[in-house]
Amino acid sequence: MARSSPDPEPWARSAAQQRCHVQACWRLECDIDPMILRARLLRFQGALPQATCVEQELLPLF
Repeated sequence: MARSSPDPEPWARSAAQQRCHVQACWRLECDIDPMILRARLLRFQGALPQATCVEQELLPLF
C-alpha cells in the first residue's frame, strides 16, 4: 500500500522544500544535533550529495 503523505521523502525534496523544512524545525526549536548526526550517517553510507545538503543547512548565516 502506498503512502499518501503530501510531504516527499527527505532525499526527494527540492532545495526550497529542504529550506522550508529546516526553517520549520527552527520554529519548533529542534535540536540541531540530530542534523549533524544525519549528515555523518549520510557520508558513511556514501550519500555524499545528500550529506552536503544537510551540511549546508548547518553553516552559519553570518
